[in-house]
Amino acid sequence: MSRPMPRLGIAALALSLLASGPAVAQATLGESAKELIGTWEFSTADRQAACMVTFKADRAGKGFRVEFDDRCPAVYAQVKDIASWTFPDNDLLNLLDASGKSLIEFSEVESGIFEAPVPGYGVLFLQHPDAAGDATPAPDQLAGDWTLMRGGKALCSLTLTLTPAEDEYALTVKPGCDPAVARLNFGRWRVDRDELMLRPERGNPWRFEEDDNKAWSRVPEAPNPYTLVKQ
Repeated sequence: MSRPMPRLGIAALALSLLASGPAVAQATLGESAKELIGTWEFSTADRQAACMVTFKADRAGKGFRVEFDDRCPAVYAQVKDIASWTFPDNDLLNLLDASGKSLIEFSEVESGIFEAPVPGYGVLFLQHPDAAGDATPAPDQLAGDWTLMRGGKALCSLTLTLTPAEDEYALTVKPGCDPAVARLNFGRWRVDRDELMLRPERGNPWRFEEDDNKAWSRVPEAPNPYTLVKQ
């Protein structure tokens, strides 16, 4: 007749099963994570400091293996400490250090585009190459003299400079600006993904999208929109 297993042995077996359970679950990629496998663009909003990150399916540390190209660690300090990634279904995409601590948390804002607020960088973006495309202009392409118009009438002349101003660039308003626009005291600008953004002294920024005529129309759309035309 077999002897009953000692209590100590039962406890050890239970602990062993508990320890192995989560490891097995963690080794399985959910559907959301499977869609992330591959190479993505890692950048700030203006895409001036873009580099590439590749998400792998094999285990690494507390998550799955992630590889950044050589430019990423030179531009983004946090990248040097990132050891793995996790993306549970219906949750955040986390980039983890070797101990499993989340260094950057990305949320999906639309298909193929994730964003994460990161101190020192503003908002970082993770974009699938198909979503990123080639349409977003660099700031040096937009710097220069512009005319703000409405209904075919020139209201104001602006100069978009490449002089840093906090996390954006300085903007100057030329003399003779329409009083309704001048009182807004626009002082900064930036490229926010595919939008050109002008920031007044107070209130919400004005956002413009490029139209088919190579002018930039204020969004949201309106019957008689403000437009920016480069000189």
